[in-house]
Amino acid sequence: MNIDQTNYAFHRSIHLLLIFLLAATTSCQSKKTSELKWSTDFPVIGSQSSPRAVDLNGDGVLDIVMGAGKNEFQSSNQGIIAIDGVTGEIIWQHEAEDQVYGSATFLDVNDDGIPDVFIGGRSPHFRAIDGKTGELIWKYEYQYEDHPILQCARFNFNNSVLVPDQNGDGLPDLLTVNGGNAEADPYKMENRFPGVLMLMDSKTGEIMAADTMPDGKESYMSPLTFPQPGSDEHYILFGSGGETFSGNLYLGKLSDLTDQKLSNATIIASETGQGFIAPPVLADINQDGYLDIIAISHASSVFAVDGKNLDLIWQNKIEGTECSNSFAVGYFNKDDIPDFFTFVSKGQWPQNTGSLQVMLDGKSGEIAYLDSLGCTGFSSPVAYDLNKDGIDEAIISINEFDCSRDIGDQSSFPIENKLLAIDFNDRKKWMIDQAKQYKNVFSTPWIGDLDQDGYLDIIYCQYYNHSDILSFLGMRIRRIDTHIKIKDPPLWGAYMGTGGNGIFHGKK
Repeated sequence: MNIDQTNYAFHRSIHLLLIFLLAATTSCQSKKTSELKWSTDFPVIGSQSSPRAVDLNGDGVLDIVMGAGKNEFQSSNQGIIAIDGVTGEIIWQHEAEDQVYGSATFLDVNDDGIPDVFIGGRSPHFRAIDGKTGELIWKYEYQYEDHPILQCARFNFNNSVLVPDQNGDGLPDLLTVNGGNAEADPYKMENRFPGVLMLMDSKTGEIMAADTMPDGKESYMSPLTFPQPGSDEHYILFGSGGETFSGNLYLGKLSDLTDQKLSNATIIASETGQGFIAPPVLADINQDGYLDIIAISHASSVFAVDGKNLDLIWQNKIEGTECSNSFAVGYFNKDDIPDFFTFVSKGQWPQNTGSLQVMLDGKSGEIAYLDSLGCTGFSSPVAYDLNKDGIDEAIISINEFDCSRDIGDQSSFPIENKLLAIDFNDRKKWMIDQAKQYKNVFSTPWIGDLDQDGYLDIIYCQYYNHSDILSFLGMRIRRIDTHIKIKDPPLWGAYMGTGGNGIFHGKK
């Protein structure tokens, strides 16, 4: 652990957070202070992954799993790491040939009572790892040069989601996507290949079905799968296009994929000149019992589509920006319709000039909150009602530095990472933690009750920085044990939601 240098800043930040929360929480709980439970340092490596939580050692406390690695195209012995939730010590680590930027999916496939880990990344990397030991169960190996579809599945794996058992072995299976080519030049079609949506046997890694994007475009968007009332079908939501190429958002059926007929999928939104990168979210915003689809394109066009009839409910656009960040879903105003909060970047990558924080009213699609904090970053927010006023707050990680700085500049520069809470009701912001010479470009915090003591825990990542904003130079993972009493788990406590599947189930 190495917390001495930031101890003062941490405790000052926690003091400010306590002032904000004290009136609403002191009367109903005995814990009066929040504390930094542990901070674990990792030299050399970094991460574009976000933490997920699961009990790997059977002690009743959730542990942390993340993808990691060295800089792009470099192998590492710490491609995937599992951290003890009690102590912050490494439970196990697993090697990888390149950066593992996906977030983990959990399922016990070896029947030992401990969830196993499924996680993807570059080169291509997709593996099933024994959750108890960190040993390999199976891995994807590219050997499809002559296959009409899978010859394209040689690039990056994004997040996976579980789908109902497809082969009768009693276990859910995995839906994921492979796509992108880091060596393809912007605005040029040369060396670009269609993204491949894939269905994998969770127990063996066998590819049970695969098909390319219907429009032949690349894909960077993690797919979603979900049921709807009155239907036996499982629907799949997937997207195409990139930062400089047009794309579409598709709704299909799982049976379309198993029949190799993704061309049957319906285009429910389109973007010209850019595609769909951030995963959409699913929430019932018209209160008809169906999950509606809320998506943001890389050009910052926001679409709310009726899940029952696919009609457009509302649409908005945040002009002059682009977005690779997913939404946090919560009740950010006084009505009972879910609302949506995210970051967008001013300008065009790599010449972005700052970041906007945007909250959209779920009922109307109107911008209900807008701020400009920090510079470009791709960490998504999480949400919880921290002060018990009936309106959720957002927790965000931002980086303060000279936003006009060239991304490729290798010279040293001052930077400060801040973990903030935004109170939409009172239009206030509260510091949770801050650290100079640290950054967080990609990792979404995790919030929840790690040790089942009835109080909120925060897991978040910071990365050492002295020059290039995108380089991996070492990182640390930190756990704050807060004094905030929780009755129910956060509804949106991690990247792609508490369940990691993009679905917001709402108040019960």
